[in-house]
Amino acid sequence: MLVEALALSALLFSIGVVGVLTRRNAIIIFMCVELMLNAVNLSFVALSKLYGAAGQVFVVFTMTVAAAEAAVGLAIIIAIFRHVKTVNLQNINLLKG
Repeated sequence: MLVEALALSALLFSIGVVGVLTRRNAIIIFMCVELMLNAVNLSFVALSKLYGAAGQVFVVFTMTVAAAEAAVGLAIIIAIFRHVKTVNLQNINLLKG
């Protein structure tokens, strides 16, 4: 059971990394980051059977960080969309001098 959970976690994390590196849409990149966080949560839960409840405490902490990241990230994406009218990262160059 542990090996399968860790393999699934690695697969989900890999899909998230590929999505972040290959996509240009900010919303999709945001969803891929969430997928990577959930993969880490899955590995924490799987490993908590071996090492006690500390893994589940980390899951609660990670979920809190993910919720805060979602709120702030979506607010930033909405603000950029209102300003630039797109969420394609190739068309957004607000930080260029």
